[in-house]
Amino acid sequence: MSDKSIIPTYTINDKLIWSLASLGGSIISGIFAALLLYFYQVYLGLDAFLIAIAAAIYAIWNAINDPLFGYISDSKSYKKKGRRIPYMRYTTPLLAFGFILVWFVPLTLDNFSIFLWMLISMLIYDTAYTIIFLMQSALLPEITEDDHERGEFNKYAGLFYLIGVIIGFVIPELLRPKVGQISLIPLYIGVIAVGIIGSIFIVIPTYRFHERPEFTLVDEPVGLVDAIKYTFKSKAFIIVACANFMSIFMQQILLGLMFYLGDYVLRTSTLYLVLSLFVGLVIGTLFANILAGKLGVVKAQQVLLIIGAIFLMVIPFVPNFFIYVCLFFAGVGISGPLVLTNVLFAQVADEDETISGVRREAMFFGTNALITKPAQSVAIAVAAILLQLSGFIPAGEKGIVLDQPESAIFMMKIVVGFLPGLALLIGALIYIWYPLKGEYLTKVQEKVLRMHEEKHAKLMERQS
Repeated sequence: MSDKSIIPTYTINDKLIWSLASLGGSIISGIFAALLLYFYQVYLGLDAFLIAIAAAIYAIWNAINDPLFGYISDSKSYKKKGRRIPYMRYTTPLLAFGFILVWFVPLTLDNFSIFLWMLISMLIYDTAYTIIFLMQSALLPEITEDDHERGEFNKYAGLFYLIGVIIGFVIPELLRPKVGQISLIPLYIGVIAVGIIGSIFIVIPTYRFHERPEFTLVDEPVGLVDAIKYTFKSKAFIIVACANFMSIFMQQILLGLMFYLGDYVLRTSTLYLVLSLFVGLVIGTLFANILAGKLGVVKAQQVLLIIGAIFLMVIPFVPNFFIYVCLFFAGVGISGPLVLTNVLFAQVADEDETISGVRREAMFFGTNALITKPAQSVAIAVAAILLQLSGFIPAGEKGIVLDQPESAIFMMKIVVGFLPGLALLIGALIYIWYPLKGEYLTKVQEKVLRMHEEKHAKLMERQS
């Protein structure tokens, strides 16, 4: 039997500090996800098909940069300082710059120039965001082998993430131009403050946590060809990545259409909708790890996805007042991807280590993004085109047009409810074929612990 005493222990304070990065990142990404489509389509009047083209190019770049940075991180190019933390720490200023740049579009530009500004600023923003949170995701499975402890880290990070996303809705809701208003100056001030403060939160955990040297100094990284081969030969990885594609699609389209749902469908502050969703998310986040302890991680994920799917898919067909209830229970279900997906990826990395002999979390998270990041672009493109085809009227010289045709109102409900709900249901079904469970998962985890004991012994031998 392996010695579990080698697994590091962490306090609640450690987990709270770890979660500061999630808080800073989610405030930034929350504003980006919630306001991007609305900002460019409604305020700037950018044609939906140009938005779709920008989203497609953005998806292609995402398909390249995530596995690329994952492989670079898994190599030992920074073995003395670590494979993850230096990238997090020194890329954060670029994230702040790219995020701020997205919104500072010169209003005198023509339609095509606005398209170019949107595209370039998105690429800068997302490249930095990818590097930072790819490294954070890859670091967690290294710092603890215990699935429950991994779940606890993700629970606190998930709660901080939710707080950040709520703040990410509150800030643009308070600062964006409303009906009859045209000034963007309050919004400009807000995004500058968010870029700076969010970046500080991201950097703080990099001074609290340290990488385990046995994975940096003892492991011999595999070559690029073998890295790709091992990654795509993992059935568990393919299953989690495909299911995660559906979750990312759901998240992007749900958050990206929330202002439409508030402004045009319910004629109310978007904050009420966000609170309905996120109260459910908070409850689900506190409950998800408990459910995983009883059912196992993958079964708990399936149960939560099905709950979220059901309540999202009925949104177009219920009275408007019941939409708040649907969003609450959808939030409970959506907590599964928030808390449990990274635990599943950690299991994937554990199994891979028993085959390849090295820890390769970043390659898995990076290749996952190769599969899932296009979901963001697909969501933006689908939403923009469906709304335009339904007769949606963007803002004119006099501001936002609240009186939309019935076809556009119904399409908003379909796009914000039925489509993401269907994606969650497909994701739950995909997990039927996930292989890491039961006795096989137990054997993998025990073998990983034995391997870590051996690597730690080799490190001590070298240092002595």
